[in-house]
Amino acid sequence: MGSLPPGSIGRQAEQHCRRFLEARGLVIIAGNYRGPRGELDLIAREGDCTVFVEVRFRKRGHYGEGLETVDRRKRARLVATAWHYLQRHPRSARGPCRFDVVSIDGDEQIRWIKNAFGLED
Repeated sequence: MGSLPPGSIGRQAEQHCRRFLEARGLVIIAGNYRGPRGELDLIAREGDCTVFVEVRFRKRGHYGEGLETVDRRKRARLVATAWHYLQRHPRSARGPCRFDVVSIDGDEQIRWIKNAFGLED
């Protein structure tokens, strides 16, 4: 992933994440969902739960792990965009939802943090 332009790296990381999550039973229902306040990288279903996934790629760890880079402002944008999605997709709003962060490093190692933060964050 390291020799590609930055936009390509992000797309490649999201595809890697998508395959990783699908192999673990999640069903991807949307990618790169845009709302007025931001974008959700992936939206998936795990059973009756809607899962909003933030994908973070870091070539090196000295800038922080993926979860550490999802600060309060970023979480607020993700939550606002998730609300936007749920208002437009009421079937997804009927069950529980959660926010996961998937961190991918330069060696393509994946760290999946389920329920990384909640709607109240």
